[in-house]
Amino acid sequence: MNPAVSDYLQTHQDQFLDELKTLLRIPSVSADPAFLPAMTQAAEFLRDQFVGLGFTTEIVKTAGHPIVYAEWLNAPGKPTVLIYGHYDVQPPDPLDLWTTPPFEPTIRDGKIYARGATDDKGQFFTHIKAAEAWIKATGSLPVNLKFVIEGEEEVGSNNLDQFLESNKQKLKADVAVISDTSQYAPGIPAITYGLRGIIACEVTLTGPKKDLHSGIYGGAVANPANMLARLIAQLHDDQGRVQIPGFYDDVLALTTAEREQFAALPFDEKAFLNEVGSPATWGEAGFTSLERRWARPTCDVNGITGGYQGVGPKTIIPSKASAKITCRLVPHQNPEKLLVALEAFLKARCPAGVTLSFQSNHGCPPFVFDPTNKYIDAARTAITTAFGKPPVLMREGGSIPVVATFQQILGLSTLLLGWGQNTDNLHSPNEHFTVADFHRGIHANAALWPELPTA
Repeated sequence: MNPAVSDYLQTHQDQFLDELKTLLRIPSVSADPAFLPAMTQAAEFLRDQFVGLGFTTEIVKTAGHPIVYAEWLNAPGKPTVLIYGHYDVQPPDPLDLWTTPPFEPTIRDGKIYARGATDDKGQFFTHIKAAEAWIKATGSLPVNLKFVIEGEEEVGSNNLDQFLESNKQKLKADVAVISDTSQYAPGIPAITYGLRGIIACEVTLTGPKKDLHSGIYGGAVANPANMLARLIAQLHDDQGRVQIPGFYDDVLALTTAEREQFAALPFDEKAFLNEVGSPATWGEAGFTSLERRWARPTCDVNGITGGYQGVGPKTIIPSKASAKITCRLVPHQNPEKLLVALEAFLKARCPAGVTLSFQSNHGCPPFVFDPTNKYIDAARTAITTAFGKPPVLMREGGSIPVVATFQQILGLSTLLLGWGQNTDNLHSPNEHFTVADFHRGIHANAALWPELPTA
């Protein structure tokens, strides 16, 4: 690590934190049109940050919220890194559950509390401050950098694909880097080398043309709520295996080395159950909780609606009942193929007396990065420098669609370097980011770039 850069990082910590607070005060809620001026304000704040560092910068208008693009390409012969982040945040509701206002960043117990603190403003901001340290301390960067920071991640990134497709040559790079994941645990930094994909649908069963009196009609017509329960129950066997035909055909099996690596991680099942509030674990037989969460496919009902939901009884046979279903996928499962298989499975088992409609929703493929890749080696060295200990390798059970998008459109693999924690209340009241991890993330980014191998 360059000593001048290290000194700059140390002496400018207060400045970095103050600037993060400024960004966090901007209520850039992409889902609510009332915050449209704040979206522009956030994009302009980031533009000014890049301009101040000598980056070529533009605010790209889209059909929705703008994308901030910035590049510094003055390191010929050196690797080019594409860094992604998103400046939009989730709505702060319910406001009454926040200890301090969501857009008034507050430091408590070594953490900064605000909406967007860890998802994703605080995390992507570490890359900007790392670039500042290099440029201000040395007048240059050890790599070429390109930044894409969008404002629609929390609402589906509706316009990102078009931007990437239209700028393939401009966005050409050797590797992408995203900081929108987490460490394994406090004090245990991590490199995430795999993500699960997802498919989603809603299935609706319709029986009688209107709600019926259960005393007069009960036993003579099919009850859509009863039939839906029977249909859902067939999705799994008693061993937790998903029963959709072909569901496991393309699953990339865990290697012995991966299973040993997961088993070596500190994981307290009792503490895990206490955290989530469940009396026992459940899932596919033959796999540990970490393996099920990170590297095995799943099928889950996310919501069920049908019949009377008010106070007290109402003796009816409902006209309709519906369920929202998602499947988390692992490499090399195909989302389109499995969505077709799920629809066929449900329709083939639809009970008599009801009709079934199937609506597909969002989806994205799974992702896995070769854990022996040269870029992971560089990240391991950089994180060890910043955190004082080597990172563990892990997968995550969630999905980050832009990772697959970078692979499909730009042909780029992505390093997932998360500086937050899963317990940072992402999408919940009292979201926060540990201040020390914010600074360690900046340090790790700054240490990464000179370690990256030339392609």
